[in-house]
Amino acid sequence: MTRQELIAQIRIKKSFLCVGLDPDMEKIPKHLLVTEDPVFEFNKQVIDSTKEYCVAYKPNTAFYEALGVKGWTSLEKTSLYLRTHCPNHFSIADAKRGDIGNTSSMYAKAFLENMDFDAITVAPYMGEDSVVPFLGHKNKWVILLALTSNKGAFDFQILKSGDKTLFTKVLQTSMAWGNAENMMYVVGATKTEMLSEIRKIVPNHFLLVPGVGAQGGSLAEVVKYGMIEDCGLLINASRSIIYASSGTDFAKKAREEAKRMRDEMAALLR
Repeated sequence: MTRQELIAQIRIKKSFLCVGLDPDMEKIPKHLLVTEDPVFEFNKQVIDSTKEYCVAYKPNTAFYEALGVKGWTSLEKTSLYLRTHCPNHFSIADAKRGDIGNTSSMYAKAFLENMDFDAITVAPYMGEDSVVPFLGHKNKWVILLALTSNKGAFDFQILKSGDKTLFTKVLQTSMAWGNAENMMYVVGATKTEMLSEIRKIVPNHFLLVPGVGAQGGSLAEVVKYGMIEDCGLLINASRSIIYASSGTDFAKKAREEAKRMRDEMAALLR
């Protein structure tokens, strides 16, 4: 998906919501456990009930890898379902890969070619040659970890080297590897006080923002400091939507929460 295609969907739907597909077998509604593939059935119903209100989906691959071969099968089926039934939605493999060049090339092949996701999250710690292999795929995106929403982000990401923090160094250096047409950055919603600083460095790039919803981040604050003319934001919500209910009405409740967030986004876009 190109940048302009993504922006068009945001304008059409008046939404910049990304739904995280993180199926935990201990949280999936019990009535689904008797189905042939509970993970895929859960994802399918969440997708069908929320696709009207979001522009992106983001499976976190850890929830699938933990289940072995069955989990990979569920992930492949989910990816195929998204391509078939939601071809205008932006799809993200939240895999947080990043390794030496030839290994990164294989990760890129796995997620961007074989599973045909639009984007993959990548850790920048090993530097340019671990990121560039993901950037060689037409109309595909790298979403680079910059400033995350977890408590441990303070262990390294805000440490200073000279007059720069590590995350600002990541932003400044990586801009030479890609551009606003093929690279986004992960910036946690719990770090909104730093969004103005981030926007000074990357004024045109899209930001994938987790942490709104279950983690307590403020959507209004993210928009205030992070939105640009073309929106430039994808707000990810996982648990608050997909686990809005643990009963047989889980898809209905997921739809209601996605709609609530979309309505708030529509007002903020205006």
